[in-house]
Amino acid sequence: MPRKPRLRQFDFDAEKFKELIVYVAERCADDPSFGAVKLNKILYYADFDAYRLLGEPITGARYLKYGAGPGPSRLVDVRDELVEGGRLRIEKRNYFNRQQKRLVPVEGMRANREVFSPEEREIVDSVIDFFWSMSERAASDYSHREPGWLLVGEREEIPYQTAFLSGDPMDQETEEAGIRIGKEFLASRR
Repeated sequence: MPRKPRLRQFDFDAEKFKELIVYVAERCADDPSFGAVKLNKILYYADFDAYRLLGEPITGARYLKYGAGPGPSRLVDVRDELVEGGRLRIEKRNYFNRQQKRLVPVEGMRANREVFSPEEREIVDSVIDFFWSMSERAASDYSHREPGWLLVGEREEIPYQTAFLSGDPMDQETEEAGIRIGKEFLASRR
């Protein structure tokens, strides 16, 4: 049974975030539509699903609203660190007449799977499987139905507590609850 949401911040686990990025890049190496957009969605849903199901996100990353959907605020810095450290490389490919940036593990480099609990790995694998057959555009469109993404402004943080809101059309009670959660979250950040 899912735990009740608590309005609080989570500590960002940079090492776990790095391992999650490497793990996702490994698992998605054979997905022809895997690029930066899908990486963002997989990371978002893994953390938000873990919060909803386990009471804690996997990495505690902050996710912001971007035009293509939710994404972690620290992704570019951490990605660049992984590339500079020789664990990943950025591969540019043509994908439906667009340039796709893919993260690809450097040969011999693997994620440290020991940092994840079995439940966390199951969640990540489930999210990867869900997005596998989707194009980046479809993954982006799917994420645009997320209540958390809908309730905040561009480049604002999406509260983890919105993981408990449904993406189905909202009735007035649900919309009011979402607005209340958002206001409480923003007030707690000041």
